Amino acid sequence: MNRELVTGLAQLSAEKGLPKEVVSDIIARAIKRAYGAEENIDVKVDVQTGAFKVFLLKTVVDKVEDPKLQIQIDAARRMKPDVALGDTIPLEESAAALGRIGAQTAKQVIQQSLREAEREQVYAEYADREGDIINGQIERFEAGAAIFELGKAKAILPRSEQAPHERYFVGQHRKVLVLEVRRSIHGPQIIVSRAHRGLVKRLFELEVPEIYHGQVEITGIAREAGSRTKIAVRSRQPGLDPVGACVGQRGLRVQAISNELGGERVEVIQYDDKPEDFVKNALSPSPVIRVDIVVEEKTAYVVVPDRYLSLAIGKEGQNARLAAKLTGWRIDIRSESEVRAEAEPEPEPEPVAAEVEPVAVAVEEDQAIRHDLVAEVEAESLAADEDELEDEDRALLGGKKKKDRR
Repeated sequence: MNRELVTGLAQLSAEKGLPKEVVSDIIARAIKRAYGAEENIDVKVDVQTGAFKVFLLKTVVDKVEDPKLQIQIDAARRMKPDVALGDTIPLEESAAALGRIGAQTAKQVIQQSLREAEREQVYAEYADREGDIINGQIERFEAGAAIFELGKAKAILPRSEQAPHERYFVGQHRKVLVLEVRRSIHGPQIIVSRAHRGLVKRLFELEVPEIYHGQVEITGIAREAGSRTKIAVRSRQPGLDPVGACVGQRGLRVQAISNELGGERVEVIQYDDKPEDFVKNALSPSPVIRVDIVVEEKTAYVVVPDRYLSLAIGKEGQNARLAAKLTGWRIDIRSESEVRAEAEPEPEPEPVAAEVEPVAVAVEEDQAIRHDLVAEVEAESLAADEDELEDEDRALLGGKKKKDRR
């Protein structure tokens, strides 16, 4: 193997960004492999010039039994006068001893070692960046997953980590969150995400200097990717409004983050050490009348005005669900009228006697009226009978008088 080959490999490794020490070690191991695993070989490589030297390491002994591994002490002292028994002495070997097959073997080992070293370097670089944002360009799609080109490496955006409302296409540039870096037989596998809540956190750190410098702290994030996000913040500097710092003048900061997330709605919430106030803030934009915390149940019972009940719950329960995730409390929301109705005592039923008595009186009165009517009818009937009798009597008397006259 000649110097031009070594120099070419050194230049190739420089293009790949590998340290010179790594290249030197790769070439040395390749040459050792070419000489044979049973040989005690030491290789010194000058990456700058491409020159290398091969040394056979032999042990100094009084009587040589294996010439490949041992050297007699008298011969060793001619090269190094102060050598002692048991020492190891390097003897330079001609590179021509490799031969054509040995050189080919060394070349293959170097190429393979360079690929492995490059993969290891990429893994080390991105393994330290888990949780960070990187920029990438979509190169292609495989089984629904988007493959990003990162320069030296490829990143995979699985379908499960894609925002539901976003559409991806080849050539598109996107900011993604490094979720996980794995080793595989094909090199490092970098998993990225557009749906993870950590992406929102990193975007706020990039967009809001107060968060980056530690003046404002993010205490929690609740996100439903593609739809809505609630982020809780608090100030570490007296007099600094954390919500205002995150929102920015005329909402420019939070709007920039929303645009990066494809129009996702982002709400900044004021954190509070008091659970009652924190839950109240988390249910924004709905006003809250009262919050009762039951620690044993890990539940916050919330009362809101009647007309704001649907706003507090949100579409399909989203507002209440995000508030629960953000605060860590189970939230039970009720309207003001519902709570008032539950608090008012039910009217007591009246006694049965009070209900029956008026009915009995009415029956008695009805019977009395009926009795009077019967009496009147009977009286009228008697009077009519008497009149009829009187008429009959008159008629009889008149008949008698007529007879007498005759």
